[in-house]
Amino acid sequence: MTEIIAACVGLAALAGGITVIAKLVKFLKKLGDAVDDWQGEPDRPGVPGRPGVMQRLETIEAQLRPNGGHSTRDVVNRVEQSVRRVEDTLAATLEAQRGDDGE
Repeated sequence: MTEIIAACVGLAALAGGITVIAKLVKFLKKLGDAVDDWQGEPDRPGVPGRPGVMQRLETIEAQLRPNGGHSTRDVVNRVEQSVRRVEDTLAATLEAQRGDDGE
């Protein structure tokens, strides 16, 4: 009888150990994926490479600085200038119209 109990305890411990190992392997795979995302991956046959986080941040930051017309910052600056011109023209037109109505 004690042999059966010992065998059951052994099987339960083995099953628990296998479960822990499976979860550990799954966690390590996710950790490896996170490291790959951080560092980026080179091109492989049939699969384009992916830049790492730091390279992607550098690309984003480059868009936030003026560079002579091609960055997002330059586009925003041009739109802001255009809106100001429209506002100034509208204000001048309304002011002239008020002047004409007052006469």
